[in-house]
Amino acid sequence: MVQAIRVYETGGPEVMRFEDVEIGDPGEGEARIRHDAIGMNYIDTYFRSGLYPAPAGLPMTPGNEGAGIVVSVGAGVSEVAPGDRVAYVGPLGSYAEERLVPADRLVKLPDSIDSRTAASMMLKGMTASYLLQRTYRVGPGTTLLFHAAAGGVGLIAGQWAKHLGATVIGTVGSAAKAELAKANGYDHVINYREENFVERVAEITGGEKCDVVYDSVGNDTYPGSLDCLKPLGLWASFGQSSGPIEDFNFGLLAQKGSLFATRPTLFTYVAKREDLERTAAALFEVVGSGAVKISINQEYALSDVVKAHQDLEGRRTTGTTILLP
Repeated sequence: MVQAIRVYETGGPEVMRFEDVEIGDPGEGEARIRHDAIGMNYIDTYFRSGLYPAPAGLPMTPGNEGAGIVVSVGAGVSEVAPGDRVAYVGPLGSYAEERLVPADRLVKLPDSIDSRTAASMMLKGMTASYLLQRTYRVGPGTTLLFHAAAGGVGLIAGQWAKHLGATVIGTVGSAAKAELAKANGYDHVINYREENFVERVAEITGGEKCDVVYDSVGNDTYPGSLDCLKPLGLWASFGQSSGPIEDFNFGLLAQKGSLFATRPTLFTYVAKREDLERTAAALFEVVGSGAVKISINQEYALSDVVKAHQDLEGRRTTGTTILLP
């Protein structure tokens, strides 16, 4: 028996229970891993609240991300072996001391990346990787706007985009978060509680606006995000922390400059094993080289996950957060 978080009905943070569970031996194509650290991400709250239905239904264990040691493997596993240090973004179930994971979702950790760093960055860092390198290929001459610049993905993306040579603009909700964003690659930071971000983007860019807007906020930043784009610009809506956009008006894309819009997800971009390995390798390279630094700003015991979710949804966290079993 090991301890894990279980959710029997969707709702607020209080629906999560810390209890004993039986894991069992790995089946064909599976590995059993013992977590050293577990990543916590905003998407975890969507599954817990019911905004996103759990693929296997209820009860379920939340969490998509973790790092640790392979304990045992099932038949047909060639990707990893017992004793390997690994990390993953995979199916729900990481809020546990140990778990079973499809072995083809695991990536081996290089010596330059410790388990806590890996657990804190896999989902956020690989999200930044695909957003900046595949959804829109950022490089010298790119001007971009990144909402929630002091969030977990935002702090990684700011550093990475600056490393790629872009002009990086971010929005935040407080003076403290503005300073944090400035220290993590952002050339210009807009406090949306004090300034109109659409007007400020126009001022900062001399009316040219942005090539791409990365938006994980959702309802509160729509349709303003579209007004920050150049003609033929791209709006990448990859989250909805302020709530979903209920009535997306497709015609606005034409009215505001023949814009492009996409709703990407990491799981699509890393569905193939070779894409997973390439995306993770790019992340390990920029972090291992020091071009992108990962700051773990909050740590909670796994048993304190209710408080962790309350702080996350209350916007009392910055950067990355991990749970420790």
